[in-house]
Amino acid sequence: MDTRKVQVTGGSTFTVSIPKGWATDNGIEAGTEISFHPEGESMLLTPRQGDETIEGRLDITDLHGRDLTRAVVTMYVSGFDVIRLETNPVSAEQRRSVRDATQGLVGLEVVEETGDHIVLQDLLDSGQLSVHSAVTRMRLIAMTMLADAVTALIENDDSLAADVIERDDDVDRLWFMVSRVFRSTLRNPGAAAEIGLSREASFDYHSSARQLERIADHSAKIAQIALDLDEIPEDVGSSLSTLHENAVAVVEQAMDAFLEDDSGRATRLANQAREDVEAIDEQTRTVDDRIRSLDDAHQAQFLGLVVDSLSRTADYGGNIAETALQKAAPRP
Repeated sequence: MDTRKVQVTGGSTFTVSIPKGWATDNGIEAGTEISFHPEGESMLLTPRQGDETIEGRLDITDLHGRDLTRAVVTMYVSGFDVIRLETNPVSAEQRRSVRDATQGLVGLEVVEETGDHIVLQDLLDSGQLSVHSAVTRMRLIAMTMLADAVTALIENDDSLAADVIERDDDVDRLWFMVSRVFRSTLRNPGAAAEIGLSREASFDYHSSARQLERIADHSAKIAQIALDLDEIPEDVGSSLSTLHENAVAVVEQAMDAFLEDDSGRATRLANQAREDVEAIDEQTRTVDDRIRSLDDAHQAQFLGLVVDSLSRTADYGGNIAETALQKAAPRP
């Protein structure tokens, strides 16, 4: 760690020197503009970047299908404003994969296509993105997905189950957006100011969004099981319904705690959510024992996976509660 003493020049201006090694490594010289980013008692400084567009290039010759889709998602989340995909020639199958990827990413559009490259660009201004709104929307979709997945299983409703699986893409789109914004705040302190959140707050939202994305994945998993199974025993369905209600209550209480501005109330809600997770662990074992006693081994195996998904949902709620406790804790 390097330290400097603050000095006064001209009777009213505070000045401090910066380490020459850091300045040289970052191309700073006399006349270079520096950006300052206050964060509470701290202040970060960076060489001024202005409105520089970050462009990334990727050779997609050996990338196809899901591998190509993942590559596009990775570059988007990493923070590239312009993504140039190159190969000669770009196949029709590759173009379809790229378009599938852009449809699942907020703000990313195809702006140029030729025989040997495709250019994608993020057309949304980061200042227009609300991480808070994205996470609250993820909460609503994920909780509705889970409720509908359990209903589809109990009522043997294949149409509802298929609809739940389709909605998983909506949660993924929001998750990728939150991840992109979070990574941008790590790379560029000015990005945090643009979205109106500190980097610490961005991390908390990112952590909670990750738990909601996992809940949505398990909802889609339950919906797929609903498609694979026929009618289930009424008493088992009732037990799963109760387990679902209790697991959701943990998540909802944890999210209420996370979004609560009053630190005292947030702490109480989060602690209660954590305690309720322990009670659900016992309930999970009881339901699991009942399912193991079923005569149909195939049905018992799949229903056991449903119990596991509901139990994990409560655990994810517990993780959100932990984030809420850290957010509400006094600052050192």
